[in-house]
Amino acid sequence: MRDYYEVLGVERNADADAIKRAYRRLALQYHPDRNSGSRDAEEKFKELTEAYEILKDSDKRAAYDRYGHAGVKGGAGAGFGGFSFADALDIFMRDFGGFGVEDLFGGGRQRRGPSARKGPDMRVTVPLTLEDVANGAKRTLRVDVMNACATCDGSGAAPGTSPVTCSTCGGAGEVRRVQRSFLGQLVSVMPCPDCGGEGQRIERACEQCSGRGVERATREIEVAVPPGVSTGDYITLRGQGNAGVRNGMRGDILVVLEVEEDARFVRDGADLIYELPITFSQAALGAELEVPTIGGSARLRIAPGTQSGRLLRMRGKGLPHLQGTNRGDLIIRVVVWTPTSLTPEQESLFRQLSQVEAPAERVEDGRDRGFWSRVKEALTGS
Repeated sequence: MRDYYEVLGVERNADADAIKRAYRRLALQYHPDRNSGSRDAEEKFKELTEAYEILKDSDKRAAYDRYGHAGVKGGAGAGFGGFSFADALDIFMRDFGGFGVEDLFGGGRQRRGPSARKGPDMRVTVPLTLEDVANGAKRTLRVDVMNACATCDGSGAAPGTSPVTCSTCGGAGEVRRVQRSFLGQLVSVMPCPDCGGEGQRIERACEQCSGRGVERATREIEVAVPPGVSTGDYITLRGQGNAGVRNGMRGDILVVLEVEEDARFVRDGADLIYELPITFSQAALGAELEVPTIGGSARLRIAPGTQSGRLLRMRGKGLPHLQGTNRGDLIIRVVVWTPTSLTPEQESLFRQLSQVEAPAERVEDGRDRGFWSRVKEALTGS
């Protein structure tokens, strides 16, 4: 993992304001919505947010300065692999939600509005086969989501009426309270209690949606799965989830991928491992056999004298690397199969073989070199 100070581009003696400024600048630069949903930008955004969460907190920062990543293990510092994009976005919105998101698109300051009423994100699991991993796949998802109410067009107000500006906050969505203490005058800002921070109030609610501006519906959504994915990978469908109340922004759909096990193979990254049983005669004499591959089969040559447990590699017959052009290998583990029952003919042949293996051979030093002695020498090298 990279050093948190290096991630944010600040000195180790940087103060809290410098850390916050550095994070905001870089988070805006790498925010996925500003980078066409780039996965690389999303990972960078998560890494920046993790570093910010540790260094802005004086206790966590002290532990990190003393012990490194081990000192903050179990919190955000457990590694941004387990630090979700949703967590990172929540932190960004928490500290910069009043003006950060609008800066992504060059807009002006807006304290409240649809972004503050963003619909909740959804999580959908999509099962895949190894063939899907090898070739990529397209899926049509049928999901139950909240859509804008068709009766009031999502406003929450009864047809023929419109929301009105909140008289309490004047449309700002927040109120300020001033308290006096021995420290002086304290000013606190909080969401308006009358409009819930929306800046508007509904005087007559829509009967269809009870003033929420949303209703349940079923949507069909297309998702394209790239080749090379693994269980636990996910695809973020931005703005295709639940609509927020009263014309709020749509949330996201996180499509979590789950690759089903294939009884033929064991997967190791982009490599596939296949166990091939062969007979005594095939191991001793050699053979050319057909082995399964993803979506077909291939011919494999077994050399004479092949030992049980030997690994043979068929290059490029595995799975594609995610976002890469190369493929992994198909690794064949040869296992010499011992029959559990024999036909009379097989038993007769094996008895003949045992007679051939049994006689000892005399050598110059006077030692007997029977079959099993030769096997032992071959294995030990003695």
